[in-house]
Amino acid sequence: MNHTEIEERDLARIIVVTSGKGGVGKTTTSAAVAMGLAERGYRTAVIDFDVGLRNLDLIMGCERRVVYDFVNVINGEANLNQALIRDKRNDNLYVLPASQTRDKDALTKEGVGRVLEQLSQTFDYVVCDSPAGIERGAMMAMYFADDALVVTNPEVSSVRDSDRMLGLLSSKSRRAENNAQPIREYLLITRYAPERVVKGEMLSVEDVQEILSMQLLGVVPESKTVLNASNSGVPVILDRTSDAGQAYADVVARYLGDDLPHRFLDVQKKGFFSRLFGG
Repeated sequence: MNHTEIEERDLARIIVVTSGKGGVGKTTTSAAVAMGLAERGYRTAVIDFDVGLRNLDLIMGCERRVVYDFVNVINGEANLNQALIRDKRNDNLYVLPASQTRDKDALTKEGVGRVLEQLSQTFDYVVCDSPAGIERGAMMAMYFADDALVVTNPEVSSVRDSDRMLGLLSSKSRRAENNAQPIREYLLITRYAPERVVKGEMLSVEDVQEILSMQLLGVVPESKTVLNASNSGVPVILDRTSDAGQAYADVVARYLGDDLPHRFLDVQKKGFFSRLFGG
């Protein structure tokens, strides 16, 4: 496939959510972004590439409805329609769960490519929830991407690992092999706590951007609502009263081209009443 074919095909845009380090919020991000795109009216599929662990179905709240999985489809043991789970809250959103029992080698380039090609015919966006690091699932998720959301926490080790992923994104993708336009890379900083930045316990947004030199798509503040949402099987973006939910809504809006100012970067000044009552 040459440069113009990749750019001109009227197929789904494939987004990989990736990081060098585990535990930074990739699956939370994949679920939130996929739901956000669906809420904006786009037909969206979200795929769990973490063969052997499988968490996306839990965060999406559909774990009891898993019959067939990604690997079943690759191996021809089920078709895509049998394996896709439609979200009960939004008819535009479908989940393709990972296999808990298979070996990671079950993800072949041909098999993954075939499934993504099929999804591309009927969906606007395909979000690939990548496992951490550079194991097979991560490389497969990254290989076919058009866009990459690089998720990092504001700490040195997480940012350094993300920097390593950027090198792979630019060299180990289908776009790189075909000399097509490079993957569009966006930075997403999660678990950000302005109070800790002020104390010098955490890197600032500026620090992270200086190291990674990427377009900042959003900053998601440290928030208990992320854990609560995960435990209850509801993508946090649906909690519109929470800072984290609003931050993810902003992320989706910016990804789709809206020009929004970044929020949640500064320490919240307490109002008169909260100071008065010790809030």
